[in-house]
Amino acid sequence: MTLTERKNAAISRGVGMTTQIYADRAENAEIWDKEGNRYIDFASGIAVVNTGHRHPRVIAAVKEQLDRFTHTCHQVVPYESYVHLAERLNAIVPGDFAKKTIFVTTGAEAVENAVKIARAATGRSAIIAFGGGFHGRTFMGMALTGKVAPYKIGFGPMPGDVFHAPFPVPLHGISVEQSLATLKKLFAADVDPQRVAAIILEPVQGEGGFYPAPAAFMKALREICDQHGILLIADEVQTGFARTGRMFAMDHHEVAADLVTMAKSLAGGFPLAAVTGRAEIMDAPAPGGLGGTYGGNPLGIAAAHAVLDVIADEGLCDRANQLGSRLKQRLESLRDKVPEIADIRGPGFMNAVEFNDATTKLPSADFANKVRLIALDKGLILLTCGVYGNVIRFLSPITIQDGVFSEALDILEASLLEASTSH
Repeated sequence: MTLTERKNAAISRGVGMTTQIYADRAENAEIWDKEGNRYIDFASGIAVVNTGHRHPRVIAAVKEQLDRFTHTCHQVVPYESYVHLAERLNAIVPGDFAKKTIFVTTGAEAVENAVKIARAATGRSAIIAFGGGFHGRTFMGMALTGKVAPYKIGFGPMPGDVFHAPFPVPLHGISVEQSLATLKKLFAADVDPQRVAAIILEPVQGEGGFYPAPAAFMKALREICDQHGILLIADEVQTGFARTGRMFAMDHHEVAADLVTMAKSLAGGFPLAAVTGRAEIMDAPAPGGLGGTYGGNPLGIAAAHAVLDVIADEGLCDRANQLGSRLKQRLESLRDKVPEIADIRGPGFMNAVEFNDATTKLPSADFANKVRLIALDKGLILLTCGVYGNVIRFLSPITIQDGVFSEALDILEASLLEASTSH
């Protein structure tokens, strides 16, 4: 049996797979499969290895921790490294106020805990999220996520008191003013703002298509939250840790969130997530109300310390801006030759290209997937996203070597040209 046949026989089909590549080893921005084929990784495990596969400093930190202890459960026998990492996050998460932090294991778990904290702090229950947003596959995560397929199909009723408003995407005809007007209609028709605990959004939508929240929109949300006593939650699970050219995407805005969720690239490939927020809000739940057996696992904590050091010492925020600029310039140079390109966007190195059919001008998931498959055949791993599935997002490690990056851009260009001429 092939590995794919074994996978199909052993693993639930609900676990989807983008490629049929079975990894054997990886280094920085490259992956080699079981057959020895080499691929350039523009997925990074979905924005997890911003510091590259197996960064030497991350591996060294984890190895050192392995020789000390691997698990005690911080709620039973705590450890200083957990405390120190919380101190570091409290210092760098945007917001000029006292902060506190908790550690959990996954991004969905961070979102769940942010909702728990918001409800405990406000005494309210309702949560507002946005169309196209993605917040995880747990039940609250699914309820908050603004996309039915494939995340909600067949899973029955979602948790109540969750409401959605349209996210401003001018490319698809939704302006900031229209989004805010719909939010006001929501308050008038569906939920009293005095019953809303929090508004949650991604500063740059991830699965939804890499649409950045406009500055005017974020500022208006902050004003609405302040007016009604609502907490603002920034889901930075995919946007955090230098990806957007700043440590956090909220660093691009003049306003701060009350709670910030983090995961993915926080620990450079090891499972770790966090919620950081205003100290008085974080203290609202009673002792024992927050936590988890593996929350703040010592190996993930050690890796995260190394990740923060690497971002600072290697200047990865500046590096993200440089790489993103090169990528967007290359894509812009292809607009005339690839009429399917509808938009090129994204801050720092959180970039995307959106495709429409060259004739109908309607979103074309088929073209995006064709580009992805051609590139994969040439040795470049890409991911699609977007409500219409017509967006390719670029999530290469920020540590990618210049030569490998140039090679990837050449493959990307060749794939776009081939897909366009054969379409």
